Amino acid sequence: MNYFRQAIATMQGYTPGEQPKPGTPIIKLNTNENPYPPSPKAIEVLRNLNDEWLRRYPDPYARDFGNAVSEALKVPNDWIIVANGSDDLLNILIRACAEGKRKVVYPMPSYVLYRTLASLQPAETVEVPYPQDYRLPIDELVAANGAVTLIATPNSPSGHLVPLDDLRELASRVSGVLAIDEAYVDFADYSALSLVREFDNVIILRTLSKGYALAGLRLGFGIANPEIISGLFKVKDSYNVDAVAILVGAAAMYDQEYKNVCAEKVKRSRTKLATDLSQIGFKVRDSQGNFLLVTPPDNQAAAIYQALKQQNILVRYFNLPGLDDKLRITVGTDEQNQKLLQAIDLS
Repeated sequence: MNYFRQAIATMQGYTPGEQPKPGTPIIKLNTNENPYPPSPKAIEVLRNLNDEWLRRYPDPYARDFGNAVSEALKVPNDWIIVANGSDDLLNILIRACAEGKRKVVYPMPSYVLYRTLASLQPAETVEVPYPQDYRLPIDELVAANGAVTLIATPNSPSGHLVPLDDLRELASRVSGVLAIDEAYVDFADYSALSLVREFDNVIILRTLSKGYALAGLRLGFGIANPEIISGLFKVKDSYNVDAVAILVGAAAMYDQEYKNVCAEKVKRSRTKLATDLSQIGFKVRDSQGNFLLVTPPDNQAAAIYQALKQQNILVRYFNLPGLDDKLRITVGTDEQNQKLLQAIDLS
């Protein structure tokens, strides 16, 4: 007996990275979490939380957190929508804008959840291959005529940052919504946030999972002109963000100094890890995220992944065309990175 819609019965679900239980003695470099703890101010809010916040429904507009975003990023409050992680926002956006021939378009390789969410709708997808140099294939993306065009920048797994001029050209030429997924922007040289002022079809997606070390909290937000925001509000769940996330996230967002200090430490470690891996024969792509995409020598990606796992070190191996000779390695602390290098040397 098949109880599901055909789209669900035939699709492949998204496969998350391995998640060992907290406290497990594993060096976890596979899902791009921040190696440093959240802001002490955010932890203080969590420890002093009044139980009344748990008894009541949360603010459906998450205004306390939205106010923090508005102040930190200098954007108006009515240009902000808050969600249960940026994955929730992606789901809201695709549900609101795409179905059937109203296509979801994105370059590949990129975040494979885009494909999953489009399949759930269902909406037709167009996956435009990135060239080897990862230059944005603007003409092909425009020709695909998407209701939603998704661009991750910095992109995962490649780590590259799309030039602003390329994003600007794409925004001026696509007929639908251009969603710029900036999950890793806190580790990058620049943001595309200014484009929401230039184009009424652009939405910027952000998360607190990476730069703010709050992956377990599930909190993200989008920034766009109020016309797009009001349409997305029609689709989101009434109480899609819980009261704890709103309060803790606001404290973290106000503490930009702490976030920036931790991001700079990750960037310095990223540079050192890239150099160290290159010296032992790995090909390492330049990265603007908190991870590196590397090609081990002698086609040993799968073997090294398994050998590291045996030594309680997790990295990400994508058994996919174009990626099956590569590993994506999250940048850890310098101590974690050193243990990784020692384990590779022994494997």
